[in-house]
Amino acid sequence: MPPTPSQPSVRLTEGPGGSAVLALFGPLDVWTAPRVRRDVAQCLADARIASLDVDVTGLGRGDMSGMAILYELTEGRFTPGVTARLVGLRPELAKILAPFCPEEPPSSDEGRPRPLGTLEAIGSWTIDLLHHAREHVAFLGAVAQAFAATPSRPRTMRWSEVSRVFDRAGVDAVPIVSLISFLTGLIIAFEAAQTLATLGAQIYVANTIGLVMVRELGPIMTAVVLAGRSGSAFAAELGTMKVNEELDALETMGLDPVRFLVIQRVLAGTLLTPLLTAYAMAVGVLGGATVMLAIGFHPALIWQQLVAALRVSDVVVGLSKGLVFGVAVATIGCQRGMETGEGPSAVGVSTTRAVVAGILSVVLIDSLFTALTYLAKV
Repeated sequence: MPPTPSQPSVRLTEGPGGSAVLALFGPLDVWTAPRVRRDVAQCLADARIASLDVDVTGLGRGDMSGMAILYELTEGRFTPGVTARLVGLRPELAKILAPFCPEEPPSSDEGRPRPLGTLEAIGSWTIDLLHHAREHVAFLGAVAQAFAATPSRPRTMRWSEVSRVFDRAGVDAVPIVSLISFLTGLIIAFEAAQTLATLGAQIYVANTIGLVMVRELGPIMTAVVLAGRSGSAFAAELGTMKVNEELDALETMGLDPVRFLVIQRVLAGTLLTPLLTAYAMAVGVLGGATVMLAIGFHPALIWQQLVAALRVSDVVVGLSKGLVFGVAVATIGCQRGMETGEGPSAVGVSTTRAVVAGILSVVLIDSLFTALTYLAKV
């Protein structure tokens, strides 16, 4: 049986000019709300009111059922055309009433940002780019510190996790890298053969395919595949942990997420990218050699042209690019995952940002490599 409620009371005092004060006393909860609602409606039914104050200093306990009456008073449900003003509402009751009073949406013109001019947009984009670059440098510093602390605390490096990431991000990527590299070599060989045929120099297709795949397209295509496949996976995994508050739980237990989760993925990405790059180089050259065999060149002649065209420095440049690309793709993927916000779309946003930033960084780093190797005549 419900408890017997205390008796509430309602008193209306009318003043000059149509002003009135409605005073409520006693409890205003689920047990007393029906009676209070009936008494309030009776008091206000025949009154001519221009302005109404509701004095609630005498209220006792209250709950959602009782606060619904106060909300209806403030909305003018009992006095059409006249909204009431609450006077003396205690903070604990105000918290119960708050959900009934949503914030009014801004008008169509209020809060609308002013369109940026061309120069302003370029400046804003530049500032955002510099801000992201600074954040990435800080993240690289945190990763470097975690790696530096590993020799003194070798147990913090979870080699089983490194092996798992290496297998998922590296070994499982071999089929797609094989297909893309082989077809890339095939396409370049066909295009070069068609052009060089007009000069009677189709034998130099081997030179072209060797230099292009070893110095440029082998590392770039591998890095792009890893950015779309592994970088996005890193961002999605860490982003899901962030949304599920697992990263906060690690920090609560005294574990650094960078040392516990990030360095394993960065190490695996750094190690596997040069290996996949070397494999992509070989498969791309094989694709070009297949076209030359179809044209009618002897395998020994193709090999002779490749050996004559390629130098050790070309292979070193290609593998160096793969190493740097691996660091960039892995760190960007992990950083975007750690920066995941809240909400159902946060993980998707972080994954998209990881892929876009990873591919953009690969292109920028490759352009720097190309300029430096040209100046150094490597």
